[in-house]
Amino acid sequence: MKDPFMIIEPLVKKVPMILSVPHCGIEFPKELQNDYNSDMMSSPDDTDWFVHQLYNFASELGVTIIYARYSRWVIDLNRDPESAPLYNDGRIITGLTTTTDFLGNAIYSSEDKIPNQKEIDRRLKEYYWPYYKKVQSLLDDRKEAFGRALLWDAHSIRRSVPTIRKDYFPDMILGDNDERTADMKLISTAMESLSSGGFQVNHNTPFKGGHITRYFGKPDQSIHALQLEMNKILYMDDSETKFNEERANKMRAILKPTFENLIEQLQHVK
Repeated sequence: MKDPFMIIEPLVKKVPMILSVPHCGIEFPKELQNDYNSDMMSSPDDTDWFVHQLYNFASELGVTIIYARYSRWVIDLNRDPESAPLYNDGRIITGLTTTTDFLGNAIYSSEDKIPNQKEIDRRLKEYYWPYYKKVQSLLDDRKEAFGRALLWDAHSIRRSVPTIRKDYFPDMILGDNDERTADMKLISTAMESLSSGGFQVNHNTPFKGGHITRYFGKPDQSIHALQLEMNKILYMDDSETKFNEERANKMRAILKPTFENLIEQLQHVK
């Protein structure tokens, strides 16, 4: 059986930073390939398209990249395993094993294909927890080597998703669960670096970081976590369907120095 994740190893000496991209996967396990709407499977909606490619510079800085193989429609790696809500403000977001896309369209070919609790438990065991165990292993390795580690959880979203927010999203949102998941020096460094390019960068509004950030971010144990959500239009075309190299390079000109500054700042935190 395939691992539910892919790893891109650093091209230079390792640094105490890991990059996670949990929503870029587009594959479906063989046993589930007949369960979904076939027209929608070829281009699964809500995918964080090309995010692992946008961050292609990370391995050149010594950062290990882990990204999801399978679509979030199989199981959402950034949701609570018990399906506890991440927010309590009435917003509509897809769940651990969603039955619809963000726009409310049914993704399964029929109701009898919708996973029951036994199937959800199987997916947790086969696809969800292996991703988490690998991330934990990578962080533990870095902490052992450097005394500390930082996880950067990378996401993207359409400029407009009316089911979540009526207004356009800001260009970028840095999430740290209201400053609980990372040292303030790292948070300040990230905010300052991301804001250097004239983009609108929000802090914890409207996203505070998903389950991955909240699960792994333990500053008191010298493991820090930050989530970055960004508009797809910043690195894709206006239709938000195709990668745009020119726009991506403008984003890399912000993201790469941000990583470099964070790697430097890590020397000054617990």
